[in-house]
Amino acid sequence: MAERVTPESVPSLYLAGLDLRGRRVVVVGGGSVAQRRLPNLIAAGADVVVVATDPTPAVESFPGITVITRPYADGDLDGAWYVLACTDDPQVNAAVVAEAERGRVFCVRADDARQGTAATPASGRHRDLQFGVLAGGDHRQSAAMRAAISRALADGSLAPQAGTPHPPGVALVGGGPGDAELITVRGQRLLAQADVVVADRLAPPELLAALGPQVEIIDAAKVPYGRAMKQEAINDVLVARAKEGKFVVRLKGGDPFVYGRGFEELQACVAAGVPVTVVPGVSSPIAAPGAAGIPVTHRGVTHEVVIASGHVRPGHPDSLIDWSVLARLRGTLVLMMAVERVAVFADALLAGGKPGDTPVAMIENGSLPTQRLLRTDLAHAGEVADAEHLTPPAIVVIGAVAGFTEADSLRLTGN
Repeated sequence: MAERVTPESVPSLYLAGLDLRGRRVVVVGGGSVAQRRLPNLIAAGADVVVVATDPTPAVESFPGITVITRPYADGDLDGAWYVLACTDDPQVNAAVVAEAERGRVFCVRADDARQGTAATPASGRHRDLQFGVLAGGDHRQSAAMRAAISRALADGSLAPQAGTPHPPGVALVGGGPGDAELITVRGQRLLAQADVVVADRLAPPELLAALGPQVEIIDAAKVPYGRAMKQEAINDVLVARAKEGKFVVRLKGGDPFVYGRGFEELQACVAAGVPVTVVPGVSSPIAAPGAAGIPVTHRGVTHEVVIASGHVRPGHPDSLIDWSVLARLRGTLVLMMAVERVAVFADALLAGGKPGDTPVAMIENGSLPTQRLLRTDLAHAGEVADAEHLTPPAIVVIGAVAGFTEADSLRLTGN
């Protein structure tokens, strides 16, 4: 019968931060529990010694630690400042705690936290802020609360430095392939600190909707084949607002450096002496096929992935692509900005010798609830794109992986 945990049975613990730099920490046990504890101990600069009869390969591979492969023995804790008992044997864990108590060393007992003299909180970090959560031994509750705090810090709804503005400068932030939840944690954090946001059409609009009224939002809508704010004007806005003492986020769809002209903006900031940082984003040529259940690589099928721009047609003086070379590749070809010229690109590949029955998948609005997947082959790709009224943003995947059908039943659930 399980023991009922009541508020009276849970000890009141004193939270403290330990400076473990250069100090001996002994971890008894080398399984999955130890594996989860080691990264934070190593990051804290501890001199970690693991004693385990059969440590996992992951534990053995951690850099900068000492692994002693044998059973625990009395005396292993000599010189320790902190101890963790992480074996799957309650008797061994009890013996470790007993030795630690005799030496007046705090000890965490992983299998029964109440029998130890210390407890490991569910911990997190946000910039220079560290926090820990204890929930009376309820690890799921403490982990859930840590996750909630981390999300709130990342999206700005919990602002520990309220009133302290971000230093002036520019951050080039990739917003991901479309779904607002696919922005990186760092990108979301910087967006929440912005004074000015210069956003593209493909930047997730939900992210802009969450910004406060004090944030200036500048629309740099880059609509394919239509009106758009010129790149030079965008560069000027980034530099001008930053020199006014503001923190500017340049929010783009996908990744700033994948057909996003992000490096041009970085060059403009550097030339003007404006501090600039780059936050990579989840890029659509990989993520959109993935959201549709199509891997761009697969063992034994493809050893290369080529991402090509469809902004310029084959044979155009400005084209930098040798389509005859692409036609000879055996791997995966992913076309971006190709919606208006699917037939033209298909013809170029066919002319280069690529078989007409090569599978083709076209993913429209990848990662969004409106995502649509069209399947065909190279010989009929242009015809299908026209008949189905394929519209941007869309990704075209050409190659054997585009024919994989195991994930055709995949649905976006929002989970």
